[in-house]
Amino acid sequence: MFLTGRFFLLVVAGAIPVIGYPRYWVVLLWVLACVVLMGIDLIAAGSTRVLRLYRLPSAPVRLGEPGNSVLVVHNPTGRRFRAQLKDGWQPSAGASGNIHDVSLPPGERQSVSTSLLPTRRGDRPAHRVTVRRRGPLGLAGRQSGFVVPGSIRALPPFHSRKLLPSRLARLRQLDGRSAVRIRGQGTEFDSLRDYVEGDDVRSIDWRATARRRSTVVRTWQPEKDRHIIIILDTSRTSAGRVGDEPRLDAAMDAALLLAALAAHAGDRVDLIAGDRMIHRRVVGAPRSTLLGALVTAMAPLEPALLEADWPLLAAEIGKLTRQRALVVLLTPLEPAAIEESMLAPLSVLAQRHKVIIGSVRDPQLLEMAEQREDAAAIYGAAAAARTIALRQRTESAVSRLGVDVVDADPEQLPAALADHYLLLKSRGLL
Repeated sequence: MFLTGRFFLLVVAGAIPVIGYPRYWVVLLWVLACVVLMGIDLIAAGSTRVLRLYRLPSAPVRLGEPGNSVLVVHNPTGRRFRAQLKDGWQPSAGASGNIHDVSLPPGERQSVSTSLLPTRRGDRPAHRVTVRRRGPLGLAGRQSGFVVPGSIRALPPFHSRKLLPSRLARLRQLDGRSAVRIRGQGTEFDSLRDYVEGDDVRSIDWRATARRRSTVVRTWQPEKDRHIIIILDTSRTSAGRVGDEPRLDAAMDAALLLAALAAHAGDRVDLIAGDRMIHRRVVGAPRSTLLGALVTAMAPLEPALLEADWPLLAAEIGKLTRQRALVVLLTPLEPAAIEESMLAPLSVLAQRHKVIIGSVRDPQLLEMAEQREDAAAIYGAAAAARTIALRQRTESAVSRLGVDVVDADPEQLPAALADHYLLLKSRGLL
């Protein structure tokens, strides 16, 4: 049950007869009358448990975009049902306009809609629906809570989508639609030409040489249908916040731009997300539905506060392909994590595949390293300088294995990773 403000006003109004007749029995009689009226009103309000509620599925929305949840209210009784209904959600769901007045004739249904504006990526579940039914006097009423399952999924926002047209224009130049075809160190046969000093002797075509009676070599072009495997690290290092969002969210944005670009290039893209276990796989998705599959798989991912099992992730890559592929590891360039558990499997991967590490850099490190205002700032600058030096040492160690490192700020990482992919294609290194 609940009491309204009208009941307390009624009790306070008892001060008027008490002033005229200052006797204790007057106060007691007034309070007793208020309680009796409250009880009558509570009985007349009727039960709230007779209501039937169910929720319609909510369409997923991109983070930052509005959505809504529709709740259907059914009155199965033989009398009109009047009540106030509050549709409760998690604070991160951004619910507004969630208090509704319903007046249902017997056997009727009514739909009420709650506006949602999620502030966090992932599944934002509903909390509970509270129904209040006041009595005819408006002094008290009955209240019940209903658990009505439901949620809205906030998909990654894909802010870097605006960069896609410019990268697609560069891609068209590379694949020959608007420029000459570029030959490189690929694996698809392109043409034959005469041998010149400096050519790799392994490229000599001995049958053509015998026919022409002059040394002929084969030329190659980069493959158009390459295999791109994106590994999304969801371990503790991805939980660190840079600016207003975790590193994981910035890595997702970079993965989406790279996947969209590679799909337009005709490459096959697979995604693995995990830490000490594999949380999501997107394998063999058609190019037309690739982005939808990726954002759906990424939406519920959250960083786990444990170390990544890189041998496990490397084994998953081996299960996907035995051919040479482009492996993109989206993981922070943290010296301790990389040197302790990542270097050994990384060296094996680099021998079989072309490997890129995409890392989210914290721009505040450079700002801290330049501060000299007071003693605290100097100590902070020393710590930042040491962190930068350790990251550079780790980057050098990784580069010696033949691994490319793309280390950039969160806003710049998607563009930097896409540009590096296009650079590899232009040089025929994929």
